Amino acid sequence: MYSLLRAALRSAARRPLGPGSGSSSNPQPASCRWLAQGPGPVAAGGGGGHGGPGGPGDEELRRRLDGLVRKHKVVVFIKGTPAQPMCGFSNAVVQILRMHGVQPYGAYNVLEDQEIRQGIKNYSNWPTIPQIYFDGEFVGGCDILLQMHQNGDLVEELKKMGIRSALLDTEKEDAK
Repeated sequence: MYSLLRAALRSAARRPLGPGSGSSSNPQPASCRWLAQGPGPVAAGGGGGHGGPGGPGDEELRRRLDGLVRKHKVVVFIKGTPAQPMCGFSNAVVQILRMHGVQPYGAYNVLEDQEIRQGIKNYSNWPTIPQIYFDGEFVGGCDILLQMHQNGDLVEELKKMGIRSALLDTEKEDAK
């Protein structure tokens, strides 16, 4: 089970982002699509700090992001889609959620919307993608979710949101 995650994380640095990887010289269309819809919230690890400049457009973006992170219990901002992650870290997040049976969840492809890609970094005051939110609260990135998965905290946080981890069922089967 963990070997799949380790392989995904090892490949993160080697895996090309492919077309539309979001370089500033190649802006992407400003569209944000739901890739998977999300079940319940988990209040883990701090609220979204809202860094960055404070112009009128920034306030509008902040309100938009507030709505996105609260739309579903579990929301992820990733490179690519759950069906086709475009980086190893996004893939690892998708695999962890899949192992726990978190379906559906809200997922946004930041490669399709440069405003969201940069805006979510300012919103959370976290410099990297992917980003995970439980019940509208910023949890962290891939490293934090992986650590929560490994130490059992993720099962507990999912439970707080009313989501039963599929790993609990696997443990029961293994004990038989």
